[in-house]
Amino acid sequence: MANITAAMVKELRDKTDAGMMDCKKALVEADGDMGKAVDVLRKSGIAKAEKKSGRTVKEGKIVANVDGATGVLVEALCETDFVATNDKFIEYVDEVTAKIAAMDADGDVSAEIAESEKDNLTALIATIGENMRLRRAIRWSGAGKCAAYIHGGGRIGVMIQVEGEADDEALNDVCMHIAAFKPAYTTPDDIPAEVIAKEREIGAGQVEGKPAGIIDKIVNGKINKWYKEVCLTRQPWIRDDKQTVEKANPGLEIKRFIRWEIGEEL
Repeated sequence: MANITAAMVKELRDKTDAGMMDCKKALVEADGDMGKAVDVLRKSGIAKAEKKSGRTVKEGKIVANVDGATGVLVEALCETDFVATNDKFIEYVDEVTAKIAAMDADGDVSAEIAESEKDNLTALIATIGENMRLRRAIRWSGAGKCAAYIHGGGRIGVMIQVEGEADDEALNDVCMHIAAFKPAYTTPDDIPAEVIAKEREIGAGQVEGKPAGIIDKIVNGKINKWYKEVCLTRQPWIRDDKQTVEKANPGLEIKRFIRWEIGEEL
């Protein structure tokens, strides 16, 4: 049997990032063969990852990568906030985000990146010792300009795509506004007809018994007030609540936006 030295254990650890004891066990099993020891660790890593796959992941990090007309937002989950700030975890999520930025895609790439990163994520789970998941990933490209804002150390992520006149500071303010006020739609025109109809039904039910003309007037008032709550362009502007987002940014057309929060229900 080969003599397993401390230098050999260190070399294997440097190659794989596995724990010292795991490296020594792998070298013993491989009778000192470094290549076979790496394979042993990879196999045991898969086994460890499978054991951890059922654990709940509610912590994590949202990362953005924006370059002109291309924008990427990624949500990666883990078990604890301790791992969410781990350098290896952060480095890995940054690498995944860069890979998505280099893709030729526009839209949701969650399934594609989860499949392509399966082996890399398994290796990281084995190294760090917690279950992890690439939950959401989106890439936008095309006309217009993208901007993003990350809040709370990666707990909230916002990305917008716009056309028109706006400097970086204004775009950052729009992203901050979305992070703070959680709009569901961009404009009233984006709200599905059935959703508006439901709100009208609820509003009418609240003033039942009044004359029809009065009911219509009250319901219209309720709908307009509701628009100010759920539509980005109608919300009071974060920098001046006497203006709406639309009026505070007259040369800007917000084409689309997303707002993610770690672990939120989809």
